[in-house]
Amino acid sequence: MTSSAKGDADQLAARFVDGPHVSAPDIAEQRLSDWLTGLAAGQAAAIDNLIGRFPLTKTILLGIAEASPYLFELVRADGTRAIRLLQCEPDQYLAYLIENTRREVLDASAEPDVMQLLRRMKSEAALLIALCDIGGVWPVMRVTAALTDLAVASVQSALGFLLRQETMRGRMSPPDPDHPEDNSGLVVLAMGKMGAGELNYSSDIDLIVFFEADAPTLAPDIEPQPFFVRVTQGLSRILQQRSGEGYVFRVDLRLRPDPASTQVAISTASALNYYEREGRTWERAAMIKARPCAGDPKAGEALVAEIAPFVWRKHLDFAALGDVHDMKRQMQTYRGQSEIAVEGHNVKIGRGGIREIEFFAQTQQLIAGGRHPELRVRPTLEALNVLASSNWITFEARDQLTAAYEFLRRVEHRLQMIADEQTHALPDDSEAVERFACFFGYDTRAAFASDLLLHLNIVQGHYSKLFEGDPTGTEKLPAVDYAAGPEDPRVLEHLASLGFKTPINVAQTIQNWLAGDYRVFRMEATRNAFVEFVPALIAGLADAEEPDGAVTAFDHFLQALQRGGRLILLLSQNRDLVALVALILGAAPRLGDMLARRPQIMDGLIDPRFFGAMPDKQELSERLAATLVDANSYEEFLDRLRLFGKESLFLIGTRILSGTVSAQQASIAFADVAEGIVHTVHGLVTDQFAAQHGRIKGQETAILAMGRLGSREMTAASDLDLILLYDFDPEHPDSDGARSLEGAHYFARFTQRLISAFTTRTNHGVLYEVDMRLRPSGRAGPVASHLRSFAEYQDMEAWTWEHMALTRARVISSSPDFRRKIENIIRQVLTRPRDAAGIAADVADMRRAVGLEKGEDDIWDLKYAAGGIVDIDFIAQYLQLVHASAKPDILSVNTMQVLDNAARLGVLPQSSAEILRSAARLYQDLTQILRLCVSEKFNPETSGEDLLRIMARAGDAPDFSSLEARVKETQTEVRRVFRTLVGNGR
Repeated sequence: MTSSAKGDADQLAARFVDGPHVSAPDIAEQRLSDWLTGLAAGQAAAIDNLIGRFPLTKTILLGIAEASPYLFELVRADGTRAIRLLQCEPDQYLAYLIENTRREVLDASAEPDVMQLLRRMKSEAALLIALCDIGGVWPVMRVTAALTDLAVASVQSALGFLLRQETMRGRMSPPDPDHPEDNSGLVVLAMGKMGAGELNYSSDIDLIVFFEADAPTLAPDIEPQPFFVRVTQGLSRILQQRSGEGYVFRVDLRLRPDPASTQVAISTASALNYYEREGRTWERAAMIKARPCAGDPKAGEALVAEIAPFVWRKHLDFAALGDVHDMKRQMQTYRGQSEIAVEGHNVKIGRGGIREIEFFAQTQQLIAGGRHPELRVRPTLEALNVLASSNWITFEARDQLTAAYEFLRRVEHRLQMIADEQTHALPDDSEAVERFACFFGYDTRAAFASDLLLHLNIVQGHYSKLFEGDPTGTEKLPAVDYAAGPEDPRVLEHLASLGFKTPINVAQTIQNWLAGDYRVFRMEATRNAFVEFVPALIAGLADAEEPDGAVTAFDHFLQALQRGGRLILLLSQNRDLVALVALILGAAPRLGDMLARRPQIMDGLIDPRFFGAMPDKQELSERLAATLVDANSYEEFLDRLRLFGKESLFLIGTRILSGTVSAQQASIAFADVAEGIVHTVHGLVTDQFAAQHGRIKGQETAILAMGRLGSREMTAASDLDLILLYDFDPEHPDSDGARSLEGAHYFARFTQRLISAFTTRTNHGVLYEVDMRLRPSGRAGPVASHLRSFAEYQDMEAWTWEHMALTRARVISSSPDFRRKIENIIRQVLTRPRDAAGIAADVADMRRAVGLEKGEDDIWDLKYAAGGIVDIDFIAQYLQLVHASAKPDILSVNTMQVLDNAARLGVLPQSSAEILRSAARLYQDLTQILRLCVSEKFNPETSGEDLLRIMARAGDAPDFSSLEARVKETQTEVRRVFRTLVGNGR
């Protein structure tokens, strides 16, 4: 199919009606010019001709050159392809491209050929679809349909090839060898957005693979399950394995029943038995969009019909309605009452986002679809339309949610076009949002933000009204008299039904509360308000990880309160805050203990700013200064520092639990708090020490942060890895105070005083544990290092592991000049040439040694497990040491930034970078939760449902079983990348 027969009006370039706003035209023009210069003369002329006739073509190409490395690479990779697409009629050409690839796959004889054909189709279609989206040629739902058509064709073609291969090997005997899937009993269900025809630009495809145990076309001696498991694994491999031409689609098979314990292909009989006996509400919601997309079409339709009674219940019972209401309540509790924002906002799962629109529709479909078959539709917008036509929602709500959905999906697509990443979050800083807004077609950030916030607020308004008034009745107060205490069997029966293991003790505690003998209940208004919300409080505590322990913790909390009237009144009027307190006490013992011991830190939750943007360094500094301004003594100063630190840790931790900050934001916030405190303590100790011992002429001290503080990847349980460096005038080595000290001795004593300021236990506990083992010579070396000695040690004596640690070194408290000296020394060390093979062997040896010492078989030891955090850290450190000499831009203290830099500089394959980035985000999300909620090793078998739900939600998984499967798969992929890049050691 050529463009010669097509009229100008049909050409894609002629149909552009929109385009990006180029923010840095000089840079974009240069990139475009460089590409055109490298083309053959005929190709360059063709592009110039298209630009001359259709000026928006240049606008789009410039926007891509400026904002999308992924798309610009597709443009540059094949000039002929770019011209062909710009000249084609897009709908017809996409259909031709898909059909032509199907035919070529049908004729292919080897798997590598199939992989190449599908990847070429994907690249060409991805560029075509992006051009149609950016240029305003296709509306957004046509874009999602095109992406879905591409995915369905890819799955069908790959599966057909695999089954034909099995037929040639004699393992199948289908009636039609060209269509071996017919009558095979193999069913591939497309789930989620693929099932609904709504795939996003860089979407995973969610599939569930079923097979019939009798599998009519299998050879008599072939066992169905191993056969279909192998076929499913082959399907996944063909579609998602990275090659020089990229991948087709990432495949997610974890929506199947109990994915941590089941094979990737499951028999229909087992699946139906599972859904009948154990299927949960979220699985019913997921099945709304399920659609057979490949395999045996008759078996697929039959399976969907058999699952239908599980999804669409004729008479929805009380418990099921309660589940639906609980799904919304949990989302609100864990997401928190965050203010809708622009910077960093997640347009999928954030407030007012895509998921809220989908949930708004699916929830009402679940409730009403059993009795109203017209509601059983897969696409979100179609569901909204039917809901409006059936008087379940207003037409105004339909129109507003439709407009918001289309806008947010376009934002989501444009975000993913930048680097072909499955991301949904806007950039964290305003300048980056400004650049994105331009790529999206806006002149300014402000104009984009205005439209975005309008849609988000509209969605949030409709979503928040869902189930307003609680029609399920799930929050009606139980008909029990808690004041009757353990003598009343009805109270004990009720508490036992809620899941309390010691209902007698719990009943006694509640009776004590209601007796009002606690100091906090001296005011009658406070006592009355508390009595009102006791039933809601008990219901919330019953859902905790350890319900009985949560009641005890809340009892300690009440006993510690002295003037809690305002707090109790607030809780009585705000059920979401009650749920949040219950969540803290039940799921996070570390935070619960802090709250019970220091109830005043609860004030931060009442602050309207709590759910707003995280405070930056300047705001934290101002708050810290205000806390310390009128401290009357050194001891009071240290006490207030500790209280500030505990409050900050509590507030950040609570926001992690409530889902209102990402793990990365929390990591940075923890580090900012620690850095501010370190800087403050450094100044205080410097002045205190000088008052006793004077100063040395020309003295300088600096605190070098290492480890998680250095990389700004801290958790609630992180120690401070510090090195103290100093310098002074060698001609005047003694201090000038009344109790003079000589240089090295001066700074050794100074450092000990500094450590003491952090670690001495006061009325408010310990500030931080300090680890200085990363200093030169470790425990054997002096606690403070002279700058010259530090430089010489790093240059002449340091081991590879010490230089790996140095990649995270960051000066966090120092004078500007001294900071620059230290940074120059570190940079010189890290950028010196190294033998790559020797470094690889050292790193691999170290990883093996760590594995032997710490163990690496526990998948939930996310740091040390094979393929865990240490693997990723070591990869990032190895890449820096090996490549920084030639490519110093690779250097960064932050692991994620190193991976980005390495991929951009071409020293880390994009496929590996994506695996590592995705893994790092997952581990970071889960580690933040575990450090808050678990003091010992995490064991899913002994953990409560509260914590497992939080973990699953943090890992963006529908349930814990799916999360476990994802963690296992991720660790396998990371370990494979580690071995490819670094090796196995000597």
